[in-house]
Amino acid sequence: MLRNYSNSRTLGDNIRLGTLTAFTAGTINIASLLIFLSFTSNVTGHYAILAAEISQGNWTQVLVVAGWIFLFFFGGFIANLSVINFNKKSKYFAHALPIILEILCLLAVGIYGQFYYKKTLEETEMLVALMLFATGLQNGLTASISNFSVKTTHLTGTTTDLGILFSMFTQKKFRKNPELIGRAKLLMSIMTAYLLGAVFSGLTYYHLEFRVFYVISVCLLVVIGYDFYKINLRHFQTEYRYYKIYHKPTLLAFLYYRIHSKDEKRTVSRPNTNAKLVFSEK
Repeated sequence: MLRNYSNSRTLGDNIRLGTLTAFTAGTINIASLLIFLSFTSNVTGHYAILAAEISQGNWTQVLVVAGWIFLFFFGGFIANLSVINFNKKSKYFAHALPIILEILCLLAVGIYGQFYYKKTLEETEMLVALMLFATGLQNGLTASISNFSVKTTHLTGTTTDLGILFSMFTQKKFRKNPELIGRAKLLMSIMTAYLLGAVFSGLTYYHLEFRVFYVISVCLLVVIGYDFYKINLRHFQTEYRYYKIYHKPTLLAFLYYRIHSKDEKRTVSRPNTNAKLVFSEK
């Protein structure tokens, strides 16, 4: 989900990433609405509030709402900054860092809300700001690594794109276009996951309260852990192939060999100091 970048990503990569992150975005948005009476997965409504506060001359609230919008923007800025600066060193780390920061923000909201929250206006504004920064990180990351194909914290563009696609599907030539079909599948999976996350949050909040943010953090850990597992499994297999070619067993090669060669009545040989490639000339 995270290790591939831009045009090298497959439809499956985008669907997995979009589904899990959209679920968390829907959960965050409804939790913040029930707790703080404010949406935090997008800033469309906040722009309207900003305009209303400006017209009424409530300059303190203008600064607060402008700060919220800036933090959502800043989250996207930090996410893409991580991608473009660390991508050459480690794509996985570059793409995982914004998710890690998002988890830390959500854990901070959950812990503070569970143990310290006194329901004051200042606390509410601070926690809403932190959540907007977290969702800005998520939206910026998913858009950046998917070449703007995946945006999961709001559904305005998703609904518009689906309307356009479904109108195109009224013609046979478009219904047979695999690229358009794949795009529709991706958008439908994002929309469905976001809705399921929102419903889940609405049903469980009254039992979990601020602990719902711990559940969201676990979902995001799945996103990080999936690629961590895949990358290390690939490394595990590479070590095994190294053994097969060079006949120099390493610990990982030995373990892989033992797991996948139970039916073969042979064991890993001792290291050969004069090892040659299997296909080397004798």
